[in-house]
Amino acid sequence: MTLEFDATARISKLADIEDSVRGTLIRIGARSVIDSFVKIKPAGGSGNVVIGADVTLNSGCVIYTGHGLTIGDNVAIAANCTFAPVNHAFQDRHRLIREQGFQPSRGGILIGDDVWIGANCVFLDGAVVNTGCVIAAGSVVKEEVPAYSVMAGNPLRRIGTRS
Repeated sequence: MTLEFDATARISKLADIEDSVRGTLIRIGARSVIDSFVKIKPAGGSGNVVIGADVTLNSGCVIYTGHGLTIGDNVAIAANCTFAPVNHAFQDRHRLIREQGFQPSRGGILIGDDVWIGANCVFLDGAVVNTGCVIAAGSVVKEEVPAYSVMAGNPLRRIGTRS
């Protein structure tokens, strides 16, 4: 694993960032905060995790590296969010799921700048949250979200727009 973090980033001693056997890059930008009990786990691919400047990842968030995650600048992420840019293969019912590996990438996960993510959200491979969005607590995001949208739910739906 290559861990690069800006000297001004604050990473809790209680955060758990696992080593990668595939050379995954984990980069944490200036003034970003990685809170207690945040877990970053290389799993399901060799994608990189790039966290921008002035990002806050609150307690209990879990990031799987999978096919990659990029978080822009000035992003606030509430507690217990999961970022899973990887999907298990499962089609062959004659083989155990755990023996089927992973599906091809849907592009990883991209979170734009100036985004607020509420508690307990789940982001799946292929999610793109564009600039200025608000994602309400408990939402599941697996597709592209237009810039400045306020989104909620599962299935995800637009409930407003930032003006």
